Amino acid sequence: MTSSASLPSTASGPTVSSDPSDRRRWFALAIVMTAAFMDLVDVTIVNIAIPSIQRDTGASFSSIQWITAGYALAFAAGLITGGRLGDIYGRKRLFLIGIGGFTLASALCGFAANPEMLVASRILQGGTAALMVPQVLSIVHATFPAHERGKVFGLFGAIVGLGAVSGPLLGALLTEWNIAGLEWRPIFLINLPVGIAGLILGRKFITESKAPKALRLDLIGVALVTLGMLMLIYPLTRGRELGWPVWGHVSMVGSLLVFLVLVVFERKKARRDGSPLVELSLFRVKSFAAGIAVQLTFGVGLGIFFLVWTLYMQMGLGWSALRAGTTGVPFSIAVSFAAGISVQKLVPRFGRKVLQAGALLMVVGLLLYIWESDRYGMDITSWQMALPLVVMGIGMGLIVAPLTDVVLSEVPKEHSGSASGLINTVQQMGNALGLGLVSVVFFGSISDRLAPQEAGPAFAEAFQHSLWWVAGVLAVIFLVMFALPARPRQHVEGGDEGMDTVAEPEPEPESEVELGKEPALTP
Repeated sequence: MTSSASLPSTASGPTVSSDPSDRRRWFALAIVMTAAFMDLVDVTIVNIAIPSIQRDTGASFSSIQWITAGYALAFAAGLITGGRLGDIYGRKRLFLIGIGGFTLASALCGFAANPEMLVASRILQGGTAALMVPQVLSIVHATFPAHERGKVFGLFGAIVGLGAVSGPLLGALLTEWNIAGLEWRPIFLINLPVGIAGLILGRKFITESKAPKALRLDLIGVALVTLGMLMLIYPLTRGRELGWPVWGHVSMVGSLLVFLVLVVFERKKARRDGSPLVELSLFRVKSFAAGIAVQLTFGVGLGIFFLVWTLYMQMGLGWSALRAGTTGVPFSIAVSFAAGISVQKLVPRFGRKVLQAGALLMVVGLLLYIWESDRYGMDITSWQMALPLVVMGIGMGLIVAPLTDVVLSEVPKEHSGSASGLINTVQQMGNALGLGLVSVVFFGSISDRLAPQEAGPAFAEAFQHSLWWVAGVLAVIFLVMFALPARPRQHVEGGDEGMDTVAEPEPEPESEVELGKEPALTP
């Protein structure tokens, strides 16, 4: 099947066209990308507003921690399940449920009367995001033919770059403006018009798709995944504040045992009825397995960098939230630019060398940052930070967009929801591991007894120390990338391995579209 051909009408449903001129797909893409951006922003937007929230609500330190950790826990614990639910019940349906729930939870956060209500609403927000976010990549994978996905994932990489730094900047602006005297509340209420528009337009433009064979929800798998993720992520997100208690270490070790039980159970489940929650056969696909390993390691590096960078600027240099937020603009622009050209122009020609060049560029940017921080000390300015941030941003852009394409390129479409959930889950695991390491690589370098005048230089020194760790992580990523397929080849479509059931948005009979495996890269 070519991209310009239309499938013939069948008795079971209407004609489904894969004509590139079909603008509905691009409207659908804009909708799901906006939802992905909204989630990325919400992960970080709260951090900037924490002082305002604490003043207004009288929240305790424990409540403040749960406002941030509650979202992360619910999100990470539900991603794999959310992805599989999309495969079973329809990706459009789960996306709409997710964005509707996310919008409702955002309203509850914005109108929270006390810290307890805000914490509960943030947990609900994370849980509904776990239904929404895995469908983004699944819908892209099921909607666009292979030869168009380079362009699409380039756009996705640009969105990731914008979302990475837009949260703190947007949070700083909304808090600084104090719209209608609402102080911190607009950081949540801004999601309402976006979410409502996404709900209405998504219902109209997104085409339903699901796995071609009847799958059942693996409830035992859901319980094991949720338990394992909570046992791993909770100690990592709260460990430093609680002084790394013994039960936290026991919980993290126990999570490995839970995941081992999950693997054994899922293998038996796959042999018995073919409806496992986690499709372990995906890890036999070299591009998927290697890409997941890179995603996990990359998440660790980013988890360390973004937190210590924020701490360095606000607590070390004493910058305002707004100044710290605007400092990240060059980074965001660089990521978006590089992501746009990497998939479409560079990867088809140079293959995995582009991703490896991205890792090396990020290392160069980190070394520049270390040198500048050491040279200028407490007098460093935003414009002096621009060069290392741009170099790092270009490097990140060369990685994020093609990496997603590589991970999903050979995944059969009936498992795209499960695969997308795994991608997002390992990213969250990597970020959580990175955040946990901050207590060692950053705070471990700072004395508990500092005079006020010593705090700034101590934070600057800890920042430099942390960047060496991030550079080491990126060096590991460079080596792991040798496991990725070396050279690209033309995406092809055909066969029946990736067949997906695709239905029109209106309640018409479903039709089946055969869209086979699309290997993007070959060893």
